[in-house]
Amino acid sequence: METTPSRTVELRGLRLDDEASATAGHAELAADGFTYLPFFEAGEPWGVYLRRVSRLSAGEGLPPGFVPWSDLYAVLDGDVAGRVSVRHELTESLAQVGGHIGYAVRPGFRRQGYATLLLRTGLLVARDLGIDRALVTCADDNIASVGVIERCGGVLEDLVDIPGATRRRRYRLPTR
Repeated sequence: METTPSRTVELRGLRLDDEASATAGHAELAADGFTYLPFFEAGEPWGVYLRRVSRLSAGEGLPPGFVPWSDLYAVLDGDVAGRVSVRHELTESLAQVGGHIGYAVRPGFRRQGYATLLLRTGLLVARDLGIDRALVTCADDNIASVGVIERCGGVLEDLVDIPGATRRRRYRLPTR
């Protein structure tokens, strides 16, 4: 359990009783072009999804180009408010765009410190995986994410132009 200034946050994996809140978050963030629930398929029974994504995140049956990862969700009074994903290794593509750590907070929970909490938690997970300096990227125009990354100790490494997408900022953050 972690505490933000106003609420107690449980950081954990998804459970069977999280279905409604997690899928609502998935729909909200899909409107922003973000995949909140990895490999989610609408209509799939929730328990089947949880078992499948557990296997995939452990590296079992991953499609080409994907790597094992660890997810933690911020849960507040039963509401799944946000997610942090820590990729255990980087592909060439992740080294440019995704980085080691990605995070998202549902719109109704933003600007309350949850993104910072999620990124800090992700850095601890990365440290436990043996990653000394985590790569975290964000869109150049995502001022909120820039602030979160820099508050957590991120040092801008460079800017990368991605064909057909917004320029990306690439930061390195210490995990120790």
